[in-house]
Amino acid sequence: MLLEVSGVSVTFDGFRAINNLSFQIASAELRAVIGPNGAGKTTMMDIITGKTRPDTGKITYGRPGKNLLKMSESAIARIGIGRKFQRPTVFENQSVFDNLVMALKKNRSPLDVAFYRRSQEDIKKVEDLAAEIGLTEQLHRMSGELSHGQKQWLEIGMLLAQDPKLLLVDEPAAGMTPEEREKTTDILRKAAKTRAVVVVEHDMEFVRRLNCRVTVLHEGSVLAEGSIDHVTKDQSVIDVYLGR
Repeated sequence: MLLEVSGVSVTFDGFRAINNLSFQIASAELRAVIGPNGAGKTTMMDIITGKTRPDTGKITYGRPGKNLLKMSESAIARIGIGRKFQRPTVFENQSVFDNLVMALKKNRSPLDVAFYRRSQEDIKKVEDLAAEIGLTEQLHRMSGELSHGQKQWLEIGMLLAQDPKLLLVDEPAAGMTPEEREKTTDILRKAAKTRAVVVVEHDMEFVRRLNCRVTVLHEGSVLAEGSIDHVTKDQSVIDVYLGR
């Protein structure tokens, strides 16, 4: 396993947002996480990335297992956990090329940054990333000129440029056209061949296209887990989520 969450709970002002949550993610796996509003999906990602500290439980990452609960947000990012929020955040006044170059995994000391010179290896990495996210023809456009879907792909590319081993993606299909959703599915499935990708999503048709294991959260716990066909036929899932 790449990530193991064991017995994690967290309470905010008397509200139990995560309740004895336990699950595992393999090192090269695509996983979808679904559930009603308030199920704990965002809090789960906050805990994994160090933004929120749980009251109880344990989270281990990698081999040998590192205890994420003893690490800062920046340290967690450096060991290979990346997160994409629902709203794309790119440098709109910079080109697609420059956004990807800035995101490449490099030493970030002031001296390294001051004397950085773009190498042929860096250019090749950016070109490969652009091809992977479908933005080869947009490389020299200003990022602010891209469509919403293209900005989402660019941000995914910027995260992939950091070579994460675990990528957390929040509602990537939101606001996309059907064609953009299809392309996003392809990008995420390809990325999951070499790393773990966890997708939090509400669009059930998008989740079905991902064709992966699905974890259903409810009231901060795992309600059901399995294929999309398995969880959508689970009566408890229908009652608390799909039936709405």
